[in-house]
Amino acid sequence: MSQLSKLPIRRDLEEQMFDLFTSTIISLKDKGEIEDFLSDLLSPIEKMMLAKRLAIALMLEKDYTYPMIGKALRVTPTTIASVSMQLRYAGKGYKKIVDKILRDERYEDFWSTVEDVVESSVVTKKSEKSSRKYKSR
Repeated sequence: MSQLSKLPIRRDLEEQMFDLFTSTIISLKDKGEIEDFLSDLLSPIEKMMLAKRLAIALMLEKDYTYPMIGKALRVTPTTIASVSMQLRYAGKGYKKIVDKILRDERYEDFWSTVEDVVESSVVTKKSEKSSRKYKSR
């Protein structure tokens, strides 16, 4: 994500800004408003980084391994470990939203796609090893 200025602002102003930010998010009425707001607020890379972090948390809760998550989402073990630490030791918010999402049946398509990606990367890995084996003979 973008780097925050090292120049501090007053704590009361910081708190009021964060309150305004969270109130703004709460006030958004539908998916379209949320998408418009996030598109204006975040760069495409920032949006993808946030979406990947949420997907990492979901996959960790579904007991996917680090290599599986890394292959499916194209993230590093360091990123996965960071999300894992937050989820396990600090992330009340993460845990609540992850549990809510995992109970929601609307995300079956997401899990189906994840399974396809994980399986295809395993098949690709096996076929790469097989082709290397034959090339060296």
